[in-house]
Amino acid sequence: MFNRIKAPLLGATALVSAFGFAGIAHADAFYLEAQSARGAGRAFSGEAADTGPSSLWWNPAAIAGITDPEAAVSATAILPKGDVVDNGTLIRRPGQAFAPVGGNAVSRDPINNGVLPSGAIAYPVNDRIAVGLAITSPFSFTTDYDANSWARYSADKTRLRTIDIQPSIGVVLTDWLRVGGALNVEYTDAYLSNALPNVLASLPDGSQTLRGHGWDFGWTAGVQLHNKIATVGISYKSSIEHTLTGNLDIAGLVGPLAASNVSLSGVQAKFRTPGQVIVAGRLRATNALTLNAQVVAYNWSKFDAIRLGAPLNVAIPETYRDSWSLAGGVDYAVGPKVTLRAGGQRTITPTQDGLRDARVPDSNRWTYAAGGSYQLNRHIALDAAASYVDFDNTTIDRVTAAYAGTAAQTPVVTNGLLRNAHAVVLSMGARVTF
Repeated sequence: MFNRIKAPLLGATALVSAFGFAGIAHADAFYLEAQSARGAGRAFSGEAADTGPSSLWWNPAAIAGITDPEAAVSATAILPKGDVVDNGTLIRRPGQAFAPVGGNAVSRDPINNGVLPSGAIAYPVNDRIAVGLAITSPFSFTTDYDANSWARYSADKTRLRTIDIQPSIGVVLTDWLRVGGALNVEYTDAYLSNALPNVLASLPDGSQTLRGHGWDFGWTAGVQLHNKIATVGISYKSSIEHTLTGNLDIAGLVGPLAASNVSLSGVQAKFRTPGQVIVAGRLRATNALTLNAQVVAYNWSKFDAIRLGAPLNVAIPETYRDSWSLAGGVDYAVGPKVTLRAGGQRTITPTQDGLRDARVPDSNRWTYAAGGSYQLNRHIALDAAASYVDFDNTTIDRVTAAYAGTAAQTPVVTNGLLRNAHAVVLSMGARVTF
């Protein structure tokens, strides 16, 4: 009934179309904004316009003009919840009619809890120049669907980890103008897997796994404009092209698909993370009250595909769109030792209707945040924040096909829903002046 796939390489090329990155967290798709406990308390509404190492990730000009060595550390617990629900997903195996995909129809909380650490330090070279170093993890998440989930053909287990090392310099050019620049050195480690259908529903599924790692580079540049009552910060973080080198393994296929089982090493996967344009402002409305605002434009359209190099030479479309976030917040100094914060943020997802799969259960969201700082002594300040992220219900509706372009092509017409998704985000940190 079926034509046998004649070469493992042809089979591997046809199989890998299900891979992709995703996650719901505190910011945009699989980007994590939670790089400062101080900023978390106001929903990251003024970071590019604030000063000190806590804002170094957003704007290297933030450290220009500091008078003493400073350091900031934070840890953020991200606790997501939500249901990924089948709404009538169909599969058509070769020579057969469309049939329900089967499996567990409700996947509860497939995105794992996680803890995100970050830290930065800055040192004044003189009264105009400062150097700094920030270490963050801006693109990181883990998802884990049950082996019998209805979503198994598009997503099983996913793990993405990045470590961004950002050496920076900030310079005071005039009394009102500060500039900064930074190099972003990123290490990325990724693991992606999903199930593969055999030609009969009675047969157990096969599997494919892609894993890899690599080092890549980007840059950040920014300015801050200061006067006695207001600061405006503008920065740009470049897109980074990531090249991961690792292994592709396909196993568990039987009968006419058995020739597609393969284990390849030295496979390269390339994709781009988005650039960001960040514009922020801070206004000292009274001696105690500061108003904050920040808008971020993400060019997620750079993440248009994951490109696998030789010997596969295939592109896996992602088709993300450009997106944005808008945040507002306040800082209120209750006294010389205590500052309270609150804020809100609206974020638009880069995933698109008709192109969203279970590995990317992302949607538009609102973030509501509150926090504060306590000045323990003249050298140490403690920061804490709590946020609630409310995700819109949305569709999961990307059509995929296993073995595309071969006689065994098996379409999967995904019809699912993301429901009741939300996240609690808890941050704690400290800022130290030496």
